[in-house]
Amino acid sequence: GSGDASRAGADWRLAVWTLCSVLLPVLITAWCSFQRSRRQLLIRDIFRKSKHDWHYTDLFGQPSYCCVCAQHILRGAFCGCCGLRVCEACLKKADQRFLCKEIMMRGTAGAPSSMPHHWIRGNVPLCSCCMVCKQQCGTQPKLCDYRCLWCQYTVHDECMVDCLRTEDCTFGEFRDLIIPPYYLSAINQMRKEKRTSYDKVVPYCRKHWMPVMVLANTRSGNNMGETLLGEFKMLLNPVQVFDLSKIAPAKALQLCTWLPCNAVRVLVCGGDGTVGWVLDAIDEMKIKGQERYIPQVAILPLGTGNDLSNTLGWGAGYAGEVPVEQILRNVMEADGIKLDRWKVQVTNKGYYNLRKPKVFTMNNYFSVGPDALMALNFHAHREKTPSLFSSRIINKAVYFFYGTKDCLVQQCKDLNKKVELELDGERIELPNLEGIIVLNIGYWGGGCRLWEGMGDEPYPLARHDDGLLEVVGVHGSFHCAQIQVKLANPVRLGQAHTVRLILKSSKMPMQVDGEPWAQGPCTVTITHKTHALMLYHSGEQTDDDDASSLSE
Repeated sequence: GSGDASRAGADWRLAVWTLCSVLLPVLITAWCSFQRSRRQLLIRDIFRKSKHDWHYTDLFGQPSYCCVCAQHILRGAFCGCCGLRVCEACLKKADQRFLCKEIMMRGTAGAPSSMPHHWIRGNVPLCSCCMVCKQQCGTQPKLCDYRCLWCQYTVHDECMVDCLRTEDCTFGEFRDLIIPPYYLSAINQMRKEKRTSYDKVVPYCRKHWMPVMVLANTRSGNNMGETLLGEFKMLLNPVQVFDLSKIAPAKALQLCTWLPCNAVRVLVCGGDGTVGWVLDAIDEMKIKGQERYIPQVAILPLGTGNDLSNTLGWGAGYAGEVPVEQILRNVMEADGIKLDRWKVQVTNKGYYNLRKPKVFTMNNYFSVGPDALMALNFHAHREKTPSLFSSRIINKAVYFFYGTKDCLVQQCKDLNKKVELELDGERIELPNLEGIIVLNIGYWGGGCRLWEGMGDEPYPLARHDDGLLEVVGVHGSFHCAQIQVKLANPVRLGQAHTVRLILKSSKMPMQVDGEPWAQGPCTVTITHKTHALMLYHSGEQTDDDDASSLSE
């Protein structure tokens, strides 16, 4: 009997230990998960209420030290405006102790025309030099040395003297691009007093001041926009940097009315679609009577369709290879030019009095035929699975697939029998074609100079500011591909101030600046709408052919 009892006791103890060994890890995991979510809630709460632009990262890109406890940290929070880095435990202290970049000076009597440096300690950029002794800063493996948030100058701990703490900040290399906080305070005060002559306000009165505004589409180009926003906020006044996923261009551009006439430069970070969106908002400013505040537009090409930025010398796609400082230098040095913008009116056949015609604004090109069909197929699949289309390489591969697939299907066959084309009111006899492309700019199809083709034939020059459109025909997708690799010339149909295209029968794919749709019988009329003020960068372009320089 006693043996049975001891066996039962041993079984019971085994059951308890087994239960404990199963439950204990579960309870520990649940407790840790609860603590983590509680910690995340506290962090989110600090982020929400803070004046800093805090972000959390699991791994800093360079050796980093907490600005409060000075410990080496691999992960933690950083401010996208002032560059503070802090460990999780010290986040609340850092938020209370350190001021972020001031957008506007508050509580200052009179109208100040200068401000002292705003120094923060530690985590200075790699390869930065001390403004006093000219030796490298940030070389010691600890929290050391200072950086000014505005002029980006750095100083060793031992070189930091009291006079530097009170010395006026010069705003450094980009003083001509930065909107100083004291300027916004002065203008704000004058607006309250209903005074409009800003001529004596510094730096409004300075000759070379050309404030820049950065409008970034964070949805373009593999989330590159998010990183760029932070980098521009570090170098400029955060009030100059706008996220177009949170604020519409029309609202952002109202900042121009606080700035000198004809001096503002806008850097649009995004694809050609984003540029078109900003140019539409600038056209709205003209309608509102704000013509004298209209800015000049530079482009940092993100996303897939960058033919306009390529034409204007800004390249075919940015992948982080050029430092943000160099981009700002390029914007400062760029030359002003004009870009023709066109009105595309599509009137459906048989509905002249019943349905309003569709109206588009065109910056790049209009087409009917195989390239519009590729864009339509691509667009339909991107709508279904947007996550697949975040990479520029995947996008181009999908475009190639639809182009080769179309070679087999030949959906656009005998286009010349289905359409009539008029250039400046003159009917054009069309050869056997599958597509017609109307060009405003030099580049088409992701880096191809369509009007020039192989560059071996005499042809009139193509420009983007002469009020003329170039009209070409293509024999199909395979012909498009041959032109792209300089193995064929397009069918040059002519140049014109006004283009009229009548689709007599059947449904055809059409596109304006990469926005495709399927269109039934209609009349398409393309007329000059306005000029946009753009900035031209005489840097690298995708196509190195000698003929590429002719159209500029």
